Amino acid sequence: MVTSFVTHRALDGGTYHLEGDLDLESPCTSAVEVVVGGRLVEFTAGPASLGDDVAASLGLASPESELTFQKGTLRVFPSVEREPRSGLVERPSLVVWCGRRHALVTRLYGLSVAEVLGLLRSVRIAETESGLTLQPDRSAGSAFARPATVIKEVPGLGLLELSRRTKEHTAQLPPWKGVRVASGELFRDTLSDGSPFFVLSSTEIWATLVPLTSTQVERVPELVGRLALRHTG
Repeated sequence: MVTSFVTHRALDGGTYHLEGDLDLESPCTSAVEVVVGGRLVEFTAGPASLGDDVAASLGLASPESELTFQKGTLRVFPSVEREPRSGLVERPSLVVWCGRRHALVTRLYGLSVAEVLGLLRSVRIAETESGLTLQPDRSAGSAFARPATVIKEVPGLGLLELSRRTKEHTAQLPPWKGVRVASGELFRDTLSDGSPFFVLSSTEIWATLVPLTSTQVERVPELVGRLALRHTG
């Protein structure tokens, strides 16, 4: 079997290295919550097509504004949403930053284009070969709310979500003993609908794994055992 090796950069700058004889070619996304001037904002990064895909899913045809910003192109798509029951009207903007190989998206409510630019200036965007990073400016009141996640689909295995392990994660560990694998300890649990999911915990990484419909659940420990995960940065 051929061994694959991939590196993915999370939005908080952490780097995840995956190695094994599984199919690791699928792209990933990274998500993080940032407190910006008292406002909680969720950012998602992914391939360059991510912004167009999200705009299309929301039925947004063309941006209201398009400009060069932080070595990339920034597009702002306004929209109007009405809550059927209450009649409440919201006007969120889809904000898309696109670089050479990666894109960053967020939805912001009640901000003008000038205010969007002010917000983004406090979370400097940087592009690397393995992904985008954000650098919150603490002097401007910006900070990460929690570690970023990296979400990646591994065919035959499932949807893998990786983050840095925290004390909060440790408190969530099941009371039973897990299975030792190459990258840590693997626990099996069930979601509220009864479907299985797995948690992989190591000294550095907290990973959740939701099997795909095509996944042979009984083979998950074996497959995870063939996958080496490492975190740096």
